[in-house]
Amino acid sequence: MDREEAARLVERYSTAVYRLAYARTGSKEDAEDITQETFLRLVRAAPVFRDGEHCKAWLLRVAANCAGDLHRSPWRRRSVPLEEAGQMPAPEPPEDQGMEAAILTLPENYRVVVHLYYYEELSTGEIARLLGKREGTIRTRLSRARAMLREDLQEGETPC
Repeated sequence: MDREEAARLVERYSTAVYRLAYARTGSKEDAEDITQETFLRLVRAAPVFRDGEHCKAWLLRVAANCAGDLHRSPWRRRSVPLEEAGQMPAPEPPEDQGMEAAILTLPENYRVVVHLYYYEELSTGEIARLLGKREGTIRTRLSRARAMLREDLQEGETPC
């Protein structure tokens, strides 16, 4: 893969890859690392794609795998949150800022499905293939995530 082709693909798909990585990790820094690793793997593998959708699906699959690798890494398992290490406590998250904040509070497996369905506009079948799950599992996760979001957002409303 030449530099121009790689640069074109980075420009076209880096936002989608970053958003998925952020949805999986909830961390800007981790999402940036995953995005970088995804495009490094693209350059190393230099796969041939049928079309733009095939390329996007490949990149999102690699990003999802990189996020999973990050969660399974031995370094992550040995890390201790600052509060437990006796350091200064981490700042409290900002007050509810709407739908985006509510989505970030979802468990990862629901957060990713919501992101891919609503932000990347993938069908449940495409998400199932991308994540290696059954389509029924994806529909169930979407349904449960919607219920959690509905409950979360209704709790935040104050009666008049």
